[in-house]
Amino acid sequence: MASSGCAGHRDNPNRVVIWHQMRPDERGVLQRQIARYEQRHPGITIEELFKETEVLRSGFVVAALAGQGPDFVYGPSDPVGVYEATKSIRPLEDLLAASYLSDFDTTSLLWYKGHLYQVADKIGNHLALVYNKKYVQIPPQTDFELIELSRRIQDMHGYTAGRPNVYGLTWNYIEPFFFIPFYTGFGGWVFAEDGVTPSLDNRAMIDALNFIRELRDKEKIIPFEADYEIADALFKDGKAAMLINGDWSWAGYRQRGIDLGIAPLPRITATGLWCAPMTSPKGYSVNVNVPEEKIALVLDVLKFLLSAESQMETVRALNTAPTRKALYRDPEILSNQIVQNSLLQISRGKPMPVVPEMRAVWDAMRPGYQAVMGGSKTPEAAAREMQALAVRKIKEMNE
Repeated sequence: MASSGCAGHRDNPNRVVIWHQMRPDERGVLQRQIARYEQRHPGITIEELFKETEVLRSGFVVAALAGQGPDFVYGPSDPVGVYEATKSIRPLEDLLAASYLSDFDTTSLLWYKGHLYQVADKIGNHLALVYNKKYVQIPPQTDFELIELSRRIQDMHGYTAGRPNVYGLTWNYIEPFFFIPFYTGFGGWVFAEDGVTPSLDNRAMIDALNFIRELRDKEKIIPFEADYEIADALFKDGKAAMLINGDWSWAGYRQRGIDLGIAPLPRITATGLWCAPMTSPKGYSVNVNVPEEKIALVLDVLKFLLSAESQMETVRALNTAPTRKALYRDPEILSNQIVQNSLLQISRGKPMPVVPEMRAVWDAMRPGYQAVMGGSKTPEAAAREMQALAVRKIKEMNE
């Protein structure tokens, strides 16, 4: 059942509260699972509360530091570094047997600084190439094929006032998260080998920035402007043949009636590297304030939400990738091409860092990246400024 908060639930040993940032379709699945658990366990109440991602992170930390907050916090893996630093969540390796954890894909178990802090019911949370089979029968394998296919589609459907009636490709190219696959495709990564020193001023950054700008200004296969909402609308309205978007969006496109295909992002010919999106598990962490007398119930709810039954329900509804290894052999999943191509994309991705420094890197990348796309900075100048700003922000964060 839904709830407006969690006040007083510490005094009720039969009430479990979950805070999350699930989309409406995800939340609908969770609510059905909660109803099923409550039906099987009379007297137990589970309440879920949606919070926007940033509000969830900060609100949970504030509540936990005050000895309050929900029993579970659910979301992607990247806030775990903050939760660990603020001692807001408790380690799970002493609560969940090794034999139980062995049933899960290792990428769904988030170990950080020697402790297990999150167990996921989904892996991925990643970008891939989404295509409308009305326009694309065989998805491109390389950047050259992507450009050539996009040109053919645009030429086939004509132009109005100099703009394609159907764009070959679109995506939210103003946000750094969506830039990462091209950065990795040209050989870059956000951190040096130590995992905390920014690595943004390099040839890969310059080449990737040039590549995206040329897709728009030279090849003219993407719109001149496209944030998330514009790109999403173009694809939904059949005005873009291909889209780069995350696994969170795919169910909505199918519900819209689009004959949808999912493929891994292409390989960059100049480097021979696949475009590698960031990947992360999405799962549950346990509030450090859960009293010992309530832990047994909390773990029982957790195991129910992570069960094969619950994960298969989620796969059927959302086409997300499950985390229980046995499900990878399930005939229903083996025959699901969207899930299989999603798993292939995940295998080519790179795990999103959970260190708190990642937040500083995002904030440092955004202005320079957007300045390049806006035409006010060269890629070379933007790369230098990104690096300097990231170093400064991390220093300020650690002072």
